[in-house]
Amino acid sequence: MLSKIKTATAAIVLSVGVLTISNANAAAPILSDMVANGQTPSLAPMLKQVLPAVVNISVKGKKDVKGFAIPDKFQFMFPGMGDMFGNNAQPQQREFQALGSGVIINAKDGLVVTNNHVVDDATEIKVQLKDGREFTAKLVGTDKHTDLALLKLKDASNLTQVELFDSDSLEVGDFAIAIGNPYGLGQTVTSGIVSALGRSGLNIENIENFIQTDAAINSGNSGGALINLNGQLIGINTAIMAPSGGNIGIGFAIPSNMVKTVTEQLLKYGAVKRGMLGVAGTELTADLAKNFGYDQSTGAFVNEVLKDSSAQKAGIKSGDIITAINGKKIKSFAQLRAEIATQRAGSEVKVTVFRDGSYKDFTVKIGDNIAAQKISADSSKEISPAFAGAALANAKDGGVEVTDIAKGSMAARFGLRKGDVITGVNRADVKNINDLKKNLERVKGQISAIRINRNGGTLYITLR
Repeated sequence: MLSKIKTATAAIVLSVGVLTISNANAAAPILSDMVANGQTPSLAPMLKQVLPAVVNISVKGKKDVKGFAIPDKFQFMFPGMGDMFGNNAQPQQREFQALGSGVIINAKDGLVVTNNHVVDDATEIKVQLKDGREFTAKLVGTDKHTDLALLKLKDASNLTQVELFDSDSLEVGDFAIAIGNPYGLGQTVTSGIVSALGRSGLNIENIENFIQTDAAINSGNSGGALINLNGQLIGINTAIMAPSGGNIGIGFAIPSNMVKTVTEQLLKYGAVKRGMLGVAGTELTADLAKNFGYDQSTGAFVNEVLKDSSAQKAGIKSGDIITAINGKKIKSFAQLRAEIATQRAGSEVKVTVFRDGSYKDFTVKIGDNIAAQKISADSSKEISPAFAGAALANAKDGGVEVTDIAKGSMAARFGLRKGDVITGVNRADVKNINDLKKNLERVKGQISAIRINRNGGTLYITLR
């Protein structure tokens, strides 16, 4: 079933619709007001304020394309072609163009939110308003874990912005309106309801807490907007379940509260400084709940509290059932993970747990995501066998620093030294450990050139 879940993006054209409203204090009348005044119920008055704020995004860039592998037993038939098509072939870069859409969330500063996959690998980003004006956009920051990106328009004026709704107050059955550009037809509006909340486990993104809707979403809607009857943004459309390739009434959107939290960090830091609670757990089952005297069916069961973690320092224990974060009900461990992952390291949250027949509140100061910042010498081989024996950490100014290295280890034999800062793999930059993992996975099985900053100079070490 998961293989039939697709990002709502056209194969070549990623056109998407997005919404914004010019003034929250001048919102169009909702349907109940129109009925009370004897008018014909219609979404048109609200949409007249929303549709002019839709922006189209066009991007240009280059992507690495791997050559096909020639089986070893046939290599003799292609002498001299190994570097181009063989198993050790380096990725070839190919130019691409794509289209998408974004939502203006701050008119004064010209800030636009969109999907990360719309602008991924882009070297040029252009944004066009409905009135025909076109602006160059600068990429402020991206977060691949939530598939969000923030852009800033250069020298833009007279913009409108969308008002973000509190998605935590959404309920199943609330009306939802999707705006996008399906199949390149042009700006299209569809309507439906909120079908479900807190959807996860779909393997669409790394952090999942989706709104599910039956408002028609098709290829081309990716990055578009999901709004309520007041023209407020409740989510960014990102994927559909499409066994036949088209809409079957099951679409997924990133909640507006997650959009708000992520874009605030992208604006301030250029990246998301993701926090960590420090617990390992599982979904709550009926048997677990019964065995622990808990009469509810929702929550996150804590199997383990990590040593010296924020959770341990606050007093959370294994066997606790986490029921709420900052008063918001937690329905599953996947939802708990999504809630914590969008909290900035250093922020404080109130965690409510069920323990020994009663509820207890703990104030937890969210810690740094240590797993994303440091890798021990014992586990570095999981990134690449060539790195076995090297302790790694995110460098202060970008890159991955070798903080220690075991004598005689594989990493030492390949030429890594303590104090080296890894800044690239082949032609791809490396800003942190996650980048290093991603780029090494992309060239797995090939000879790779690792770019290193050593004592102020740059050198390359080749790894197989």
